Amino acid sequence: MDHFKELSGRSYDFKTTTISLSNQDISISYFNTLIDEKILQQQVIHAIQNRALDSELKKLEDLLTWISVDDIEITDKFQDIQSKVLKGYAAIHFNNNHIDKYVLVNMSTKKGMRETNDTENEFSVVGPKVGFVEDISTNIRLLRAQINIPNLIVKDFTIGTVSKTKVAIIYIEGVTNKQYIETVEQRLCDMDFDVVFDSSQLEQIISDNSKSPFPIFLSTERRDRVVYSLISGQVAITCEGSPYFVTGPSSIFDSFISPEDYYLPWVLGSFFRIIRILGVLFSLFASSMYLVLTTYHYEVIPMDLLGPLIFSRQDVPFPPVIEVLFLEVTIEFLREAGARLPTKISQTLGIVGGVILGQAAVEAGLTSNILIIITALSALASFTTPLFKMSNTIRFLRFPIIILSSLWGGIGMFIGITFILVHLTQLKSLGAPYTVPLFPLRMNDWGDSFIRSSYKNLNKRPGYLRSSSILRYVINTDKLKKDFTNE
Repeated sequence: MDHFKELSGRSYDFKTTTISLSNQDISISYFNTLIDEKILQQQVIHAIQNRALDSELKKLEDLLTWISVDDIEITDKFQDIQSKVLKGYAAIHFNNNHIDKYVLVNMSTKKGMRETNDTENEFSVVGPKVGFVEDISTNIRLLRAQINIPNLIVKDFTIGTVSKTKVAIIYIEGVTNKQYIETVEQRLCDMDFDVVFDSSQLEQIISDNSKSPFPIFLSTERRDRVVYSLISGQVAITCEGSPYFVTGPSSIFDSFISPEDYYLPWVLGSFFRIIRILGVLFSLFASSMYLVLTTYHYEVIPMDLLGPLIFSRQDVPFPPVIEVLFLEVTIEFLREAGARLPTKISQTLGIVGGVILGQAAVEAGLTSNILIIITALSALASFTTPLFKMSNTIRFLRFPIIILSSLWGGIGMFIGITFILVHLTQLKSLGAPYTVPLFPLRMNDWGDSFIRSSYKNLNKRPGYLRSSSILRYVINTDKLKKDFTNE
C-alpha cells in the first residue's frame, strides 16, 4: 500500500487529507479527478468531525455507521483497495494503527461521460464517441476511467507569464520511454510564452521543426485515440481550456489511422486505411497531373480521351494553369466560408454554391467539365484523412506542386515530390523518425502502418517508440476445441 501511495503521489491529482480527532488521526486518500468533492466534504469529512464531537472513534468499523453513503465497505485486501481507489473511491485509514484495514467510500462522479463532450471534428460511426472538454480535471478523469492502473502518471506544470495556464504531461510508468518524458518536460520548462490558449500552441512550440507544414505531433479530441497512444508508449500533453490532447512521438502513418480501424474486422480496417492513403495521394497530385498532361505531355493521353478533352477545353480562353488555380482557389473559398458560417447555412452554401458556381464556370467558358470533376474529387479525397491538420497540409501542398508543374511539366512535378520526400525523411518527432517504419525500414512495425493486422499480431508495441515494456498482452496460442468430435 505504501508503494501504491508513492507511485500515485507522482500524479498531481492524487491527494491525502488528514483529519485530527481527539484520540485518532485519520487519513483519506483519493484521486480528486475521479471523485465528487462535494460528497467528500459534506458526507465524509464533515460527518466524521460532527460525529466525533459526541462520541469517540475507537475502531475503524465505527466509520461504517458514521458515514451516510450507500456504497461503503471495509477491507484489508490490497487489490480491492487499489482497484476501488482507481474507480473513484476514497480510502480511509488510521494513521497510528498498524492494522492494514481501509474503509472504502464510493464518491465517483460521472461528469464528462456523454452529455456535453461528443466528438465534433473526429466523428466515427462505430465505437465510442466520448471526447474531451475544456476542463483539464474532467479530461484526466475520462482517461483514468479507461486506463485503470496506478502507473498512469500525470505531472502538472504552470506555463505562461500572463495566463499561468496549467499544463499536464501524461504517460504510463514502466511503458513510456523515459527519454521522451524528459524531452517533453525540458521543452515545456524552457518555454517563455505569455498566454497559452490551446494545446495546439504547445504543439508548435515544442515541435522538433516548427517550420514544417506537416503535423509533427498527433492532436486529437477523442479519448480512445489518446488511450491507444498511451498504451503504445507515447506521451500525452494537454492544458487547461483546451479540448485537445497532443501525443508523441508520432509518425506520418498516425494521420491516416482512424479509431474505426480497430473496431472493424482487420480486413475491412486495412481496406479503408489503404483507401485513405490512396485518396490523399490522389488529392495531392490529381490537379497537377491534369496540368502536366494538358500542357506538356499531351502525347501520352489516349486517343479515346483526347477528343473529349479537346472538346471540353475548346471554349476556355485561359491556359490550363490559370484554369486549375481558379478552381482550386474557388474550392478553398467555399471551404473557408462553410467553416465560418453556422452549420445549417454552411451545408446549403457547400451544396448550392458548388453546383451553381461549377455550372456557371463551364457555361461562361472559364473552365472545362473534366477539370471540375477532377477538382471536386480531389477536394473530397483530401477529407479522407481522419485528422483535420493533415487535411490542411494536403490542401496547402497542392499549390506549390501545381506551380512547379506549370513551370517544368513532369520534371517540375517530380521535383516537388522529391522535396516532399526529402523533407519527410528529415522530420523527427521527439527525436524519433517521422517516416518510420518506412524509413528507417522497420519490417516488424508494418503490421499497423499501411494495413491493420489482426489482434494476434498487434500484441507488441511499435519498435520505434523504444518502450520499456514491449508486450501489450500475451496471446493465447491454445487451439480452440471443436464442438463436435468424431468418436
